[in-house]
Order: sequence, then structure tokens, then C-alpha cells
Amino acid sequence: MNTIKKPNSAPFPIDSGTGCCHDHTESTQSPMASLGRAVQIFILVSAILAAMFHARSEAFTTFCIIFSSIVLEAFPFMLLGTLVGGFVEVFLSREQLVSFLPRNQKAAIFSAAFLGILFPVCECAIVPVVRKFIQKGMPLGSAVAFLLAGPIVNPLVFASTLVAYSFDWEVALLRTFSGLAIAVAAGLFIDSLLQGKTALKSDGITHCGCGHDHDFNTPMSFPKKIKAALFHGAADFYDIGRFLIMGALIAALLQTLADRQDFLVSAASPFAAIPVMMLLAFVLNLCSEADAFIAASFRPMGIPLSAQLAFLVLGPMLDIKLILMYLGVFTRKMIILLSLFVVLSVFLVMTCMEATKWM
Repeated sequence: MNTIKKPNSAPFPIDSGTGCCHDHTESTQSPMASLGRAVQIFILVSAILAAMFHARSEAFTTFCIIFSSIVLEAFPFMLLGTLVGGFVEVFLSREQLVSFLPRNQKAAIFSAAFLGILFPVCECAIVPVVRKFIQKGMPLGSAVAFLLAGPIVNPLVFASTLVAYSFDWEVALLRTFSGLAIAVAAGLFIDSLLQGKTALKSDGITHCGCGHDHDFNTPMSFPKKIKAALFHGAADFYDIGRFLIMGALIAALLQTLADRQDFLVSAASPFAAIPVMMLLAFVLNLCSEADAFIAASFRPMGIPLSAQLAFLVLGPMLDIKLILMYLGVFTRKMIILLSLFVVLSVFLVMTCMEATKWM
């Protein structure tokens, strides 16, 4: 029987006084980090040039509106997530976190999928929270289950789905339970294939990045703990926020250039509608607390409920901005495996629902 490792077997150095697991040693910048910085500079320069020479064009105006809406919608939730992560870092020890989960590893993965009820954050905010949980020693499979299920079991998301579909409880429950099932399956899948060293970025997990000298041997007063939590939250906000901005830029560009009517024409068949709506969810980058209203708007157009659910389940688990935010936590191998599993699972589950006329 697989059990969760004891606290003293954590893969990262942990201080028992504060629960911090950061290794505050100097590290050299990797080639990928240099490439990432170059890409960020390229995108920034391109945006400035576009603003200078195409500011009056209709396409540029549309791009700016879409980009601003994505960023303004996501930033408050991401700020909330980084603040929660900062307070988790300072006030929650690894022992306390692990005590929330069963010792059996499979049962822990199942239980972690329900943590979104206790930590009600959407996908814009959950990545920094998951990163702090991993730093505290949460097993990888459990972290993946929480990462994918959290934005769906969120009570606010359930309520918004219920309202968007005129209090159709079947739709809200189908979204919740199908998302839970896929999240648990993904956690078990990743747990059986990957270990922490091959799934987690060392520079994204073991380094604080806040630029402060932490003396973990000295007990901290409550005001100092608050200050430390805010410092950790600010560091995470910068680390993950830049990926969100790049994702929003790409998503806004795709939405500006792509015609949504082409998606609807391609979705004439019920089985064709499922992958089309999955692609739309990936491109639109909607927040899980608002996406149900968009999905419900496709109902009068004849899009089947299975395709609408594919949109509602995949979106909080995988879209452009999330892929880029995952880069701050996971290795490329981990992201590829997780993405393939989630896409295939959502497609198979919704196709089975459509084929059996279960809905």
C-alpha cells in the first residue's frame, strides 16, 4: 500500500520553524531562462511597434480590448492566489498541510481534488497556490488533482454555472463530477509516471525569488510574519504574472485574427462540436467563474450539451495562459504529459456522453 512520505523525507530542504523550503543559494541563469527573457523583450518591443504604427486600425483596437479584458479579469484572482500562497508559505507548516490528507497516496489524490471547496480560487489564482503546496511537500499526484479540480469544484464556479444555465442542476453537477473524475485520474496518472525531480522546475520551486535574507532560526512576530507573507506573495505575483501577460497577448492575437463563425460552422456535427469547443476553450482563456455564461450562449445555436461541457471542463484545466503559467512550476515533460492526458480524457468522456445519449 502506497503511503505519503513522512515529513523528514521531503525532496526539498524544509525548516521546521516556518515551513519554508527554499534553498537560498546563488544559481546561474539557464539557457532556457535567457531565451524566455529574450522572448519577453521581443513581445514587448512588438507591442510597442504595433501601437506606434497600427494604433488606429480596427484590428489593433480589438486586440487591445481583448488583451485588456483578459488581464483585468485574471489579475485580481491571481493577486488573491499569490496572497493565499504567501500566507500558506509563512503560516502553514508542511506537517499541518500533510495532516489534511489521508496517508494512503491514492486516497490523498482523491481528497485533494475536493480542496477547491476550502480554497475557492479560479484557475487564474490556483497556480501560485499549488506552487506553495508543492513547496510545502504536497505529493505531486495530489497537487495535480487539486490544480485541475480546484477551479471547477469552487463553490462560486458551481453557482455561476447554475445561474448561467437557468438553474439547471444537471449541467452544474455534470460539470463538477466530470471535472473531478478527470482531475483524480490525471493525479493518479502523473503520480504513477513522474517523480518530483522530473516534474518540477528546480528554479521555480526551490528559490524564493523575493530577494530577502530569511533568518529561519529566529522566531518571527506576527507583524513580521504578515510582512514575510506579503513578500512571498509579491515574488510569486511577478514570477507567474509575466507568463499570464504573455499568454494573454497570444490569446488576444488569436481571437483577433480568428473568426468565431468558422468554429460554429465546423461544429455542425455533434462529434465534431466537441473538439471545436475544446479548441475554443483553449483559445479564449476565460475565467472559470465567467465561462459558463459564454458556454450557455452557444445553446441557441444548436451546440450539443456534451460540447458545451467539454468547453466548461477543459477551460479551467488547460488554456494558453495556463500553459505559460505552468512553465513557472513544471518541467516541459510534465506539461506535455499533463496536457495530452487532460485533452484526451475530456474528449473521451464527452464523446461517450454524446454516444450513449446520457444527457
